[in-house]
Formats: sequence, C-alpha cells, structure tokens
Amino acid sequence: MPIMTASPSPDAEILQASRFFTNWLSADVSRKTLLQQVSELSLRPEGFAQFLQKEIYAGLSLNKAMRRLRNLVICSLIQRDLGGQADMDEVVTTISLFADFVVQQHLQAINADMQAMHGIPLGEESGAEQALIVLGMGKLGGFELNVSSDIDLIFCYAEDGETRVQDATQRSLSNHEYFSRLGKKLIAAISEVTEDGFSFRVDMALRPNGASGPLVASFNMIEEYFLIQGREWERYAWVKARAMTGQPADIATLEKIIRPFVYRRYLDYGAIDSLRSMHAQIRAEVVRQETKHPERSNNVKLGRGGIREVEFLAQVFQLIRGGRDASLRDRSTRKTLQTLADKGILDAAIVKRLLNSYTFLRNLEHRLQYLDDAQTHTFPVREEDQQRIACMMGCASVTALLDQLRPHREFIAEQFDAIFRDKGNNNSETEQGMLAISLSGPDSDELIANHLAGLGFSGGDATAITQRLMATWQSPRVQALSEASRNKLIALINHALNIVARQGNNQLLAWNRLLDFMETIARRAAYLALLTEYPHALARVIRMMAASDWAAKFLSRHPILLDELLDESSLHQRPDWADFRLDLQHQLDQHQGDTERQMETLREMHHALQFRLLAQDLEGQLSVEHLADELSQLADIIVAAVLQSAWETIASRHRHAPRFAVIAYGKQGGKELGYASDLDVIFLYDDEDQEAPANYAKLAQRFITWMTSHTPAGILFDIDIALRPDGASGLLVSSVASFARYQEKSAWLWEHQALTRARFCAGDTAIGAQFEQIREQVLRQQRDDDKLRSEVITMRKKMHDAHVNRSELFDLKQDAGGMIDIEFIVQYLVLKYASQYPELTANKGNIALLIRCGELGLIDAGLANQTAVAYRLFRKLQHGIRLQGEDRARVEPEMIAKEAHASKALWDSLLG
Repeated sequence: MPIMTASPSPDAEILQASRFFTNWLSADVSRKTLLQQVSELSLRPEGFAQFLQKEIYAGLSLNKAMRRLRNLVICSLIQRDLGGQADMDEVVTTISLFADFVVQQHLQAINADMQAMHGIPLGEESGAEQALIVLGMGKLGGFELNVSSDIDLIFCYAEDGETRVQDATQRSLSNHEYFSRLGKKLIAAISEVTEDGFSFRVDMALRPNGASGPLVASFNMIEEYFLIQGREWERYAWVKARAMTGQPADIATLEKIIRPFVYRRYLDYGAIDSLRSMHAQIRAEVVRQETKHPERSNNVKLGRGGIREVEFLAQVFQLIRGGRDASLRDRSTRKTLQTLADKGILDAAIVKRLLNSYTFLRNLEHRLQYLDDAQTHTFPVREEDQQRIACMMGCASVTALLDQLRPHREFIAEQFDAIFRDKGNNNSETEQGMLAISLSGPDSDELIANHLAGLGFSGGDATAITQRLMATWQSPRVQALSEASRNKLIALINHALNIVARQGNNQLLAWNRLLDFMETIARRAAYLALLTEYPHALARVIRMMAASDWAAKFLSRHPILLDELLDESSLHQRPDWADFRLDLQHQLDQHQGDTERQMETLREMHHALQFRLLAQDLEGQLSVEHLADELSQLADIIVAAVLQSAWETIASRHRHAPRFAVIAYGKQGGKELGYASDLDVIFLYDDEDQEAPANYAKLAQRFITWMTSHTPAGILFDIDIALRPDGASGLLVSSVASFARYQEKSAWLWEHQALTRARFCAGDTAIGAQFEQIREQVLRQQRDDDKLRSEVITMRKKMHDAHVNRSELFDLKQDAGGMIDIEFIVQYLVLKYASQYPELTANKGNIALLIRCGELGLIDAGLANQTAVAYRLFRKLQHGIRLQGEDRARVEPEMIAKEAHASKALWDSLLG
C-alpha cells in the first residue's frame, strides 16, 4: 500500500464539499496539525498502532482513542482521495485494514478481561485453548470496504467445552456462553455511539439463521447448518468470508467446512438462476423504495447498472467454476474479474471497461459518503448537496456528472443482461404449456403428433419422435424429477424440437441421441441449467449428435464437457500445446498429494481438449491426418504428466527425476491415434542404483493404474504392454542394455516390424536418444530377402485368418488390399532397404514412406502414389464410420474398388 506522505493541500473548495471533513476539522484547531502528522505515517496497522498507543498513553480509554483514530483515518483518506494522492484501491484497502485493526485490538483487550473473570476456554475433545474467530463478510472480506460502510461480521469458534478457572474468584462458563458474551461486548465496543462517534457500525445479519440465530456458532453448528438449512443466497455471501482473527489451524479447518458449501465440485450453472432471482428481489425492493421516495431514485449500489451488478457478474462465475478452479476463489471483485479475463472466461476488453466503470461508481459512492459520513449509496435530494458531490467528482455541474455516470451504468447493465437475462423464455409460454399438457394428457400421442406436424416434421418421423418422447417422459428417471426440473426439461425439449425441425437431415437420429443424453443428465440440474442459460450450446449439441453417434455417447459419458460449448471462439481455436502443458502442470501442482483429484484433473483436461478437437472435426476443419497428429500430441503430454505425477507417489523413489522413458508403438508410435485408441507402450530405464528395478516396476504399474482406472470422469487410455521384450512372460520394465540385447539377438521379425512405428514418447530424453539409436541399428540390419518375405507373408496370413470377414462388404482394415496390407508393405520395404537408405528409418508415417520408396525407385512410383491415396481414403472412411459408433469399418466394395486394386497390385509385386 502506498505510504501516506505529506503533500500539497487539495483545492479548498473540493475539501469543503465534504461537510463531515469540514465539521471535524473546525471542531478543534489542533486537528489540522494532527491531520498533517498522520499524513506522514504509513496507513498500515503499525501506523494505526503507533497513533493508538500515543493516545492511550495520554490517558484515553481504548474506545475513545479508537474512535478518534477512526475519524482521523477517514479524514486523512478524504484529503488524499479528493486531492488526487490516493486512488480507489488505496481507499478501500486502507479502510479494510483499519477495520481488521479495530476488531483485533478490541477483541484482544476484551478477551483478556473475560479470561481474568472466567478462565481460558478449552476444547472438550482437543483440550486446546479456543479463540473467537471473527469473519469479515461482504466488501470487508474482499478488502474492498467503503469508507463509511458498516462491517458484516460472523462469530464462530472451533470446539464446544468450558473455561478452565485458576482460582475461586473466577466463574467457569461454557465455551458458547463465553464467546457469546465476548461477542456482545465486542460489538458494543466497536459500534456504540459516544460523543466521539463510533468505530464501525456492525451488522450480524449474515450469521446462520440471521437475527433469530445464536450470536456465535461452533464449527459443528456451522457444518450442520450448511448441510441442512444453508440457502443459495448464503453461498453467495460466504464467498467473501475471511477470518480476521483466530488460530491458523482452526481457520484452515473452517475453510474446509465452508468450501464444499460455497463451491460445488461440478460446474454449477444453476447459480445463474439463483443470483438472477436474488437480484430480482433486491431490485424489487429498490423500486418499491424509489416509488415511495422518487427523489431517492439514483442508487449507485443497488440500482440498474450499479455496483451490485458488477459484483454479481464476478461472483456468478466464482460459484459456477470455483469448485474446480481455485484461482477463482479470491474474495476481491476486482481480482476475480481480472482472473476471468486472464482465463478467457470473459473478454479482456469488456473486463477492462467493467473495472473502469466499477472504479467510477465506487469513487462516486465514496463521495456520497464523504458528504456527511453516512452509509448511503443514493444521490442526495438537495441541489446544494448534489453540487457538492459534483464538485468532489471534479465536474463543473451536476448535469456533467450525470452525463459521465450514465454510460457507465448502461454498460454494466448491458453486460449484466448478457449473463443474467432469462434465456428460458426462448419459446412462448403457450408452446411450453401446450407441450406439458400434451405429455400428461389422455390423448398424448395425437396431441404431440399434431404439434410436430405444425413444426414441419414428416408423418413417419413425427410418429417415431412422439413415441420416443413419451417413453422418455414416462421413464422412472424423469418421473422422479422435481417439478422445477421437469419444467426446465419441458422448456429444453420444446426448444430442441424447434432446432431439430430445422435440421436438414438425420432428424430422427439426432432426436433419439438427444433424448438418450437428456435422460442421462436429467437428474443433474446444473446441466439442465447450462443448456437453458446458453441456448446456442443446445443447438451445438444437436448438430454434433446429428453428425456422430460416437460424439453423442462421448458427451453422455462426460456431460461436464458441455462447458466447452459455451465459447464458440475458443472451441474453434487450434490447441496451444505449450499453454496446455503449463496449465495441466499448474492444475496438478494445485492438488499435490491428492492422487484422486489429480487423476480427475488429468481426465477432465484430456477430455475437454479431445472434445474441442471433435467439434472441429465434425465441422470439417481437420483432415484425418491432422486430427491424428493433434490427438497423438495430446496423448504425449498426458503420458508425460502421468509419468511425473505417478513417480511423486512412490515413497521409496531414489532420485528426484526418474531415469525412465515411455516408448510408444502402434497408432501412437506412428502418430495415427484415433479418439478411442489404446496406447501400445513399453518401459525402459537406464539407472545403476540398486533400488532402480523395483522402483521403476512400481512406476510402470502406477502409470498403468493412473491411465486405466475408472473414476467419475472416466479413464484416460487403455494400455497394451504386449510388445515388451518376451511379451506377456517378460518383465514389465527393461533396462536399455537388456532391450538392445533382446532386439539384436532374440526378437522375432514381427517385433522388428512393430519397431518401424515406434518412437520415444515421454520421460528421460537421454533414454529416448538411446532408444532411437537402437531402433535405427536394428532397422538397418542386413536381411535375407527370401526369409524376410516369407516371415512377413506368414505373419500377415495369421492376422487375416484371425479376422475372417464373412460379410459381402469390404473391411477397410483387414481385407486383402486394405490398411493392414499397406502397413505390412511399408514395414517390409523399411526392413529390406533401410540398410541402404537410412532415411527410411525415419518415423514419417506410411504415406510419406510409400511415396519416398517410389521416388527412390524401390517400387513403381505410380503404384506407390495410388496406394498412398488409397491408404488416405481408407483412413478417412474408417474415421467417418467410427464416428457413427460402428466397431467394424466396412463399406460396399464398389466404393473403393479402384483403390483396393492399386494396393493389391503393389502387394502382389512385392509379396505375391
């Protein structure tokens, strides 16, 4: 905080506009000097303490000295603020720190007196000394207090018990009675009005059960209240709760009680409706007061486009996302808005304007209070007072001030409406009411069919859609919903029908998939709320489901991914892998030591990025090759993160960073990964430490567990380790030296074939370099061509016999001329010619290697290009079929006759 140094006096006219400042200064001629003295002190607790101590040494009581200090602090802030030496941040932070100082000083003094009379309160379970925890709520909690604000407090303590007395003069009390008396005395000491005024007005209304509840509450009482009676508006209030006093361990325990009440583990979009309702009640009361007193109609805090709307904008995202993102749990409105901008949740330019408007309103609010030190947020009635406010705001006239104020409030209102406008009324109430009656009426089928016909559905589709809708509506899962959730579901269904009706094709498929999804999320009110609040997300869901059965099932398994649909711009952005890697590591670091939460984080972040790629894929923005590259890159990052996190859970680890590497084979090795591909991997280490084999075996086991365990967020990848040396009978991990020996002396030819698509994936880069060297040496071995041809043909026949296609369709993967034939051709060419052409050992993918072999004259160049085209087409067709949820990728033979003929011709020329 800036040090408050002596500075030129602000314009006298501006200071005289504050009646409170003028009256205080003129009441005692010594105050001008006193004000100058305090202006030379840092406005920090040590400065407050220095002045307070001086007053008490002069014979003043603590209460009297504190009130004198309070007036001095207020007037010092007025002088600095109006003189341009202090900004809004200094004003609110200083007064908040002073409130903390007041509470702490009075509590310390009163508690000492109480202990002298009643002994020390002890916990009945721990036996530890108990202390009163004073929670600052509202703006005080966020260090954003107004200069003339009251302070919202809540009193609590950790354990019940009683005080331990030292002698017969003391009278023991229960802890509850002790802290109740302490609390009452604290309130009186701070807020009672004397000839010197008061330190702060105190409001205790936010405590559990409000005015009808006990003044103080134990942790057990608070926890039980949250579980049984805590209301939505209290979640909003407790976001700001900050302990001003108490023991650190007790405060940490209290935080653990508060956090699950305030912040949900899921994305809580129901908070929008809750805050919308709360805001409506506040506005209704403001309007009622303004109707009774029209002259008080300009409320900068609670009025339209006021301070409260900015606070709601910040806090709604805290309630929605704070359970999953600790960075959104800050108590400051300004810091929270900036975090929302930094994370791209709100547009940075909009946040900048919101902060500017918020600062303007808070400065205006302070000047309203500087007038008479009154807790007011309303523009004054008297013209003279209005002119005083305009003067303090640096405006020549009231009109000029109002002209400056208007655009700020209009902008805030516009942004508030963008989030809080009730989007549930996209369809007429008549339509929704009609659908509700139709679903519960005796002639439901006929009524709904007529409604669908009116929307433009064909007769056949209308009948099928009606039957499915009735089945869903009458399902036990939907019938068990609350009336509010059923009404929300009806509104969504009604809106969805209108969207599906405009869908060009796949209407029935889209509808059935959508209702499968709706049944899955029906009991999760937050997801219904999200789709209600963001209609464009519902439209996107329907488009994705019309395009892909796999996408529909993926979203049903992971409905939390709905959140990814809210920002269209980020949905279409290509991944920034460096940022993703850093963000992932940051999130994992936040949950250090909590394995379960780290595993959830990995899955959530992997699925979110995978879903973004899926959305881009379905929109035709990615080729199959580009998509595979992106999915492979994503897998690499996840593998590296899991490896590091799993290593940190091994208590016996013998070094900070493991000398250990994950080697990828198969689709991941060849960077041809699909959405549901498993990972073929082996594990290598290079470490002479005697603990290395056992620790790295543990690491490999934990790596597999972290990858494959089913958590509420699903799994990451299935892991296949069959390609390790000696297969299922071999060790889980191998040293680099033993791997090299195995590849040179014991490996089967098919293992060398697999090596053509292997690469270093994650871990120790030095081991990765050693692996690449071993791989190249193995692939460049001189080979007997007849033996090579024979073994490749034998292995291909085994695979073909194991996957007999008895249909009339062409199996893109397994049939002769299909993808596996082409992959075997490439592997054969690499193993045959790499000794002469080292460039063939590069892991460039099948298409690039085919074309290069043609260029080198190893195969017919025209046939090579045709086969490359065939492979690309087969992958594209396979991808499209898999997106529809099919396990086998089969097509009519006529569709690929030309391409299959080319690949067969190449096979016959080499291996026929």
